[in-house]
Amino acid sequence: MDAPLRVLIHGSTGRMGQALLRLCAEQPARFAVAGAVSQQPSQRVVDGVPQFSARELSGVPAFDALVDFSRPDAFDRVLALAVARGAAFVSGTTGLSEAQRDALRLAAERVPACWASNFSLGVAVLAGLVARAAHALEGWDCDIVEAHHAGKVDAPSGTALTLGAAAEEGGATPRYASLRAGDIVGEHLVQFTGQGERLELVHRAGNRDVFARGALHVASRLAGRDPGLYGVRDLL
Repeated sequence: MDAPLRVLIHGSTGRMGQALLRLCAEQPARFAVAGAVSQQPSQRVVDGVPQFSARELSGVPAFDALVDFSRPDAFDRVLALAVARGAAFVSGTTGLSEAQRDALRLAAERVPACWASNFSLGVAVLAGLVARAAHALEGWDCDIVEAHHAGKVDAPSGTALTLGAAAEEGGATPRYASLRAGDIVGEHLVQFTGQGERLELVHRAGNRDVFARGALHVASRLAGRDPGLYGVRDLL
């Protein structure tokens, strides 16, 4: 039996970090958390997982994949850590600058890396379907409608823009509409409209675990691969 994948979780006190820790604990045969990194951990060990502050990255134990859901101001140092350790790098941190995106591309020449606005496996499949539909339905209108919880600030969402890029890949010109209401986790509708007919492709996330589960899937597929910048669609 293969050894569990050693995962370093950066941003461990956030919602995604907590979901990652819980899901790893539920699958000990597949994942072993090498360490959890946050701004200021309150304890040194929690449920058997060693805790590190952001200033202690050089002291974290060996890991196979670094999974990062944090903030742009912490991105550079964790990317550098993954490169220094020769480990796979998985990140869903949003708001990156163009310089940080360039740094990610350079890092991918040395380690396997994946950045995504959404790690849902269903959304990755949806993006492929959108590209195919846009290619097949030349001249049809393309509209992307996304809905999220009332506290989400950015609009359109990063996922909507990713789906829009897939539509553009197929030759369509997408338009966007956004809804912010209640506690909606995430809903995305891509609609193609022609003369007398309409095609709708929809994804609905019922909880945030789908994103954490997808990130762990990506980490398990990415570790040990050749260097390169991969998308979630490449790792299905």
